[in-house]
Amino acid sequence: MSQQFGVSGIASSAYVHIPFCRRRCFYCDFPVSVVGDRLRGETSGTISQYVEVLCQEIAITPAFGQPLKTIFFGGGTPSLLSTGQLQRILTELEGRFGIASGVEISMEMDPATFDLEHLAGYRGAGVNRVSLGVQAFSEELLQVAGRSHSVDDIFAAVELIHQVEIPEFSLDLISGLPHQSLDQWHDSLNKALALLPIHISIYDLTIEAGTAFGRYYKPGDSPLPTDETTVKMYQMAQQILTDAGYEHYEISNYAQPGHQCRHNRVYWENRPYYGFGMGAASYLQGKRFTRPRKTKEYYQWVQAGAVIDCEVTPPKEVLLETLMLGLRLAEGVNLEAFGEKKVEEICRYLRSYFDKGWVEVAEGRLRLTDPQGFLFSNVVLAELFEKLG
Repeated sequence: MSQQFGVSGIASSAYVHIPFCRRRCFYCDFPVSVVGDRLRGETSGTISQYVEVLCQEIAITPAFGQPLKTIFFGGGTPSLLSTGQLQRILTELEGRFGIASGVEISMEMDPATFDLEHLAGYRGAGVNRVSLGVQAFSEELLQVAGRSHSVDDIFAAVELIHQVEIPEFSLDLISGLPHQSLDQWHDSLNKALALLPIHISIYDLTIEAGTAFGRYYKPGDSPLPTDETTVKMYQMAQQILTDAGYEHYEISNYAQPGHQCRHNRVYWENRPYYGFGMGAASYLQGKRFTRPRKTKEYYQWVQAGAVIDCEVTPPKEVLLETLMLGLRLAEGVNLEAFGEKKVEEICRYLRSYFDKGWVEVAEGRLRLTDPQGFLFSNVVLAELFEKLG
């Protein structure tokens, strides 16, 4: 797909944030509200109230003329919604924007947060892609990360997914966890492959300020794996997963041919999208806007009319965003979108990285090499931001 640099376009994708979790994981910096084990779906007044306000936001958001082709329920833990609540949100989206035939409807889920009845209900409501937050296949590492599920829960959840025949099924793993060894990482990769997902996302742990990990650890300190070890983890994942037939189509994502996440490609190609819910970002008519991250402030914002009060993103920022996002993709960015003079400027700034073998131009596209270019993507992007910013 070619880049449309500087063209805002019409949104045909929607992200919906469901901010509820049974507990907050120690690495989590997302806007979430902990509701505990005993509260879920329609039994929780907290969740029910949120769904009402969320649907109110959807109802008063201007539509720009295209039915939705992708919808992504993220969190938090969207699988804490009841089937009825999920259907209510989808009905609101369809009534306001329309939903295209062949739509991709993705839902993030955690093991042990759904049973067969719930999953069948989600499938009946239209969910056709599940992203299962596994993170590790070690009881020790799950406890270290503050996860609320066990390894057995992972296998039970995958069995339910296969029973319901969800067409698209992805697993999420985290590398670089405290105390994590290369042997444990190798074991997680092989166990993930044995479950036959069509997509695998691998995220290197980032220590964020304000999280439990941010209080416990400083980047680079033990018991966090060394930089050398995390590089080996990245290279190991790339080797094992590509050998198993997965395409390394984005820095952190692998897919069987024909099964890339259509919704996430909208972000990486810097195309417009709607965002709904607490802390959700949207990119509409050239305006990039993030909703309030606290429940009370988000409710007040919706009650005041859900006004997006920000400036259109300046062309220089759009250029940098397009490069930053597009270079995450294996195919990189389409240089035709930038114009000859800008291409010459970009390539001049990156000359040393071409020499190192981290960056290349192929078939009119600028891209990072795999795995070395991907490993040093932050260095390459920092150079572009310094010279073009």
